[in-house]
Amino acid sequence: MTENEVIVREFIAAWANLDPVQLASYFTEDGVYHNMPSNPIRGRANIQAFIAGFIRPWQETDWDIISLVAAGNTVIAERADRTKVSDQLVVLPVVGVFIMADGKIKEWRDYFDLNSYMEQLNAALERANN
Repeated sequence: MTENEVIVREFIAAWANLDPVQLASYFTEDGVYHNMPSNPIRGRANIQAFIAGFIRPWQETDWDIISLVAAGNTVIAERADRTKVSDQLVVLPVVGVFIMADGKIKEWRDYFDLNSYMEQLNAALERANN
C-alpha cells in the first residue's frame, strides 16, 4: 500500500469516532472538502466546523470501503457509508476522490445522490419525532 492509501484508509476509519477535530486534522491548512453538489468548504477550521454541524444528528457511523485505488497523489475510494440517526440506519453509496499533499488531504470530493441521503435522513428524523 502507498502512504496516501494508508492515510485515506485511516481517515475513513476515523469517521467512526465522530470527532470533528480529529477528522479535520487529516487536511492541509488550506484543504478543501467538497460534497457534491454543495459548495466546497475551504480551510481546515471551516472543514472542522462543517463536519461538526453535519454529524450533529449522527449517533454512530461506519464506512465500508468497497474498492480503493491509488495512483500518485490521487486516491479514489468507493464506499458504503452506514450511519445511525435517531436509531435508524441510513446507508449511502459514495465515491470519494482524495488529492493528497505531504501526507495530508489537500482536496476531498465526495460524489453521492443527495436526494437518497436526504430522503433517508428525513425519514429517520420523522420516525424519531413520532
